[in-house]
Amino acid sequence: MKVYHGSTVIVESPLVSIGRDNLDFGKGFYTTDLKEQAEAWIKRFLALGKRAFISVYSFDNTDLDKKCRYRKFSEYNEEWLDFVLSNRAGGKEFLNYDIIEGGIANDKVFNTVELYFSNLISKKTALKRLRYEKPNNQICFVTQNILNEVLHFETFYEVFGAKNDCR
Repeated sequence: MKVYHGSTVIVESPLVSIGRDNLDFGKGFYTTDLKEQAEAWIKRFLALGKRAFISVYSFDNTDLDKKCRYRKFSEYNEEWLDFVLSNRAGGKEFLNYDIIEGGIANDKVFNTVELYFSNLISKKTALKRLRYEKPNNQICFVTQNILNEVLHFETFYEVFGAKNDCR
């Protein structure tokens, strides 16, 4: 399967230790199998006048549950919500896994998560709102040895600021 990573640099040799803390699925190297999602993500770099690149990888996702500690969230549900909130609050549950896959907290989802996190809405209300959201997809590689085994750099391309100007 092809996966994509958007950044201000070309990432030929990803390192899980470079990832930021307190993200949805914890610290790690994040990719997506949705090319459009990766391109949408890097618009924030372009808005700041920075160069933006999409690194493309082949991801051997066969038999992941046999190769490693793999966790997949197929939908926005209570389990996903609790997991994301724990990681954003500095929890370390993500360390129980080598690869975590599931929905990303886009702007609309993020707003719901933040309202719940701030105790402004109940968990029941948050889950009701999330039920109608179609999850985007993110794949977080948590351990370096598994990343090295299943993720392989193929190529990259630069995305430019003008609409639909990818080369």
